[in-house]
Amino acid sequence: MSIRLYVGNLPKEEIDHKALQDMFADAGEDVSIKVIKDRKTGKCRGFAFVTVPSDEVADTFIEKYNGLSFMDSTLKIEKALPRAKNQDKEEKSTEGTELKKEPKPVPVPNKVPTNTVKRSKQRSKRQSQSPLNNKGADSIQPDPRWAAELAQLKERLAAQPTNV
Repeated sequence: MSIRLYVGNLPKEEIDHKALQDMFADAGEDVSIKVIKDRKTGKCRGFAFVTVPSDEVADTFIEKYNGLSFMDSTLKIEKALPRAKNQDKEEKSTEGTELKKEPKPVPVPNKVPTNTVKRSKQRSKRQSQSPLNNKGADSIQPDPRWAAELAQLKERLAAQPTNV
């Protein structure tokens, strides 16, 4: 089973893949290297992954290359953490701590009777024709859990005197 190794502390500039491959040439031909680059600039993001064939080779690779200097940077090499399938391309920190994912909000179904939809479309057509109302207030529906509080707030705001 192949083992992935994290190679960190690479310089954040263009790295010649061949130079990195030459540095790890003593490790054997079964070693594959993937330098992680920025999509926009094409420069290295500061880390790479090396895949080795076995756990024993991984341990000797770490002992041999961890702490070596590459382009004036000291390399940090360790076993890569397994990637979660549902992870949204979030990176894990180099210290090995895992990122805590916040729970995703549950969508609230918008249940509106069909005759109300027709009326609101007619209202929005009338409002779009009116030069006074350009916002189209019916385009955004309030959360039904807060509809009563929102109605009370609107009444309070309408009752307040304006300081114009």
